Amino acid sequence: MARSTDPKCKQCRREGMKLFLKGERCLTEKCGIERRAYPPGQHGRGRTKQTEYLTQLREKQKAKRYYGILEKQFRSYYEKASRRTGITGENLLRFLELRLDNVVYRLGFAASRAQARQFVRHGHFMVNGRRVNIPSFQLRPDDVLQMKPGSGAEAGIRDATDLTASVASWLQADHDNLTGKVLRHPDREEIDTPVQEQLIVELYSK
Repeated sequence: MARSTDPKCKQCRREGMKLFLKGERCLTEKCGIERRAYPPGQHGRGRTKQTEYLTQLREKQKAKRYYGILEKQFRSYYEKASRRTGITGENLLRFLELRLDNVVYRLGFAASRAQARQFVRHGHFMVNGRRVNIPSFQLRPDDVLQMKPGSGAEAGIRDATDLTASVASWLQADHDNLTGKVLRHPDREEIDTPVQEQLIVELYSK
């Protein structure tokens, strides 16, 4: 299973904003952005010439880091989105949002997407009564997600629900019984991903 192993705080600093890759730590003064609000590296405080290509590239990199996936898989999502009817950029975000690891995070069952990915890989969640351990598994409307009975991760999952202020309107969560349901496909205004997806489409369309 391919995944990014780059330091999480450096990824946020490179994009110049909090991507909340480390869960609760991102809300404290220990957050890398709070301590060093400039890009990492020897020339982090130097001037960077802003070009159209660089702007588009940064949006793509930001989206990849936000969802924790690598280039090959991200490109695959784009190609699937471009074949769907509708707006390609919005289709792309819907594919990313409906990944199992992202839905686990959006339901409040994990403090970060990295933790959600680990929970899924270790088989702590079931979809429609069947154990699924593939983080990229695509959920559909009416799919029901629940913690596997007797899971050793229950304490960590319940700790994560305590940090959850709200759940996306396209999802339904029961934090007492640790179950959730996908009500429908998310609309663009319901996706709070801090990217301009049209710039990603423009980059791949070249």
